[in-house]
Formats: sequence, structure tokens, C-alpha cells
Amino acid sequence: MIKNFFKLFFILFVYLLLINIPNYAWAKNNLYRIVEDPEGVYIVEINTTKAKDRLMPYYVDGLKTNLEVYKETNAILAVNAGFFDPKNQKTVSYVTINNNLVLSPENNENLMNNKALSPYMSKILNRSEFRILEDANGRLIYDIALHDDKPKEGYKIKHAIQAGPMLFPDLRLEEEFFILMKDGKIISESASSLHKYARTAIGIKDNNVYLFIITTKTPMTLKEVSELTRRWGMEKAMAFDGGGSTSFNSKELNIISEKDNQARKLKSFLILK
Repeated sequence: MIKNFFKLFFILFVYLLLINIPNYAWAKNNLYRIVEDPEGVYIVEINTTKAKDRLMPYYVDGLKTNLEVYKETNAILAVNAGFFDPKNQKTVSYVTINNNLVLSPENNENLMNNKALSPYMSKILNRSEFRILEDANGRLIYDIALHDDKPKEGYKIKHAIQAGPMLFPDLRLEEEFFILMKDGKIISESASSLHKYARTAIGIKDNNVYLFIITTKTPMTLKEVSELTRRWGMEKAMAFDGGGSTSFNSKELNIISEKDNQARKLKSFLILK
């Protein structure tokens, strides 16, 4: 009888463990899966072996919502990416597509002529970027590096999209001018880095790509997002634009983070076609 009791206890224990594991089911021919962990935070794992060359940046003339881009490109999924200036609709982040630099913050006069930012411009222009690298045989690998860093030996940059800051293994808030320190104190911050907001981030593990969509239900600081990417075992991770720009669209999930449930119009995106 005691033996049967322990057997039933073990079965119940395993059952309780299983019902608390998020849904890890793969979708769309094993291209990706979406996990909610914790509530209001969605992790999208993209199987890059299956995706091959269908994961790439995308940009628009002017501005469009993530949902508009998701529909017009017939994408499997789309997520917001780089920073932009809503006043002149120009980029604040570099974007490279098919070996060509298609967007450059150096063409944004509002940014480049801002005297208050000029002492820190080298940090702003050298923020982290997500890279898709290609070797001579067409093999793709994925990396996160500073914009001025050379690609890994034997590879060239096929696609890249910048935002920042680097989240993991180093949280580079000051180095990429997301906070400004003076006499050991923080005197300013960009992208509400130290406050809890909706966030978008991207990470790499085992040459697979992970998207982290932090909604208004569970807002986070960038430090908290860094810890989330560490907990998920990322080798490298960086932030995309966040706050009201945080947007994600797929068959299973549609995220809008702007106030009053109105989707913000954006400049650059990462799509899986």
C-alpha cells in the first residue's frame, strides 16, 4: 500500500511539473515556436536551418505599422527593429540588405546636426546590430556586434539591422549612450532604459534566433530584459526599439504596445518570409 502511495505521489508530481511547462509546439513547418514565459512575455524561437535565407531586415519609405508590413510582404512573422525619428521619418539605425547599406543615420540631419548629441555621436553610430553573415559557400551564421566591428573571418555581412544596446553578455547602457553618467551619477537616459516599458529584443543561441516580445502586461527595464535573455541561455542578445514601437505579428500572435491600442508607424523591421 505504501509502495502504491509513493507511485501515485510520483505520478502526481510529474503531472504538476508538466502542466506548468509552456506550450513549446512548433508552428509553420517547424520554422518557429512561440512560448509565453512569464505571462505577457513571448519568446519566439526561429529555426534558422529551416528558415535559411528567409529571415531578413525590411524598411519602408516614410513609416508604416508592423501589421501593414506583415501583410504587404506576406510574411510568416514580422517584428519592429531599428530606431527612427518620427518627425522627419528618417532612420537613427543602420540597415543593410543583400550586402547594400540601405539606411544610414548619417543621412538624418536632425540627428547629425544635434549639437547636444555631437559629443556622443561616435557611441550612437557604433551601437549594436544584429547580423546575418554569409561565407563563400552561402552558409549563413548569425551574430550581434558593434556596427564598426569587422565580421567574423571568412564571412561578409549579408543583412544587418542596428538598434541597441547590447544586452548580453554585457549590458552596454553607457557605452552605447543609453545612459549618460557624470560624477558617478546617471544624469540622462535614452529609450527609457531604466524604466519599465514594453520591449523588443533579439538573441542568438546555437545559431538559432530568438525574439523577446515584452508586452505592456509585464513591462521591463533593459536590465531586466538582459536578465531574461541570460535565463534563456542566449550567447548574445541586444535590444530593438521598444516602448510604443514594440510590435509583433504572426498567425498566432499580434502585439501592439502603443497607447490606446493604436499601432505606431515604424521605419525598419525584421521579417521571416
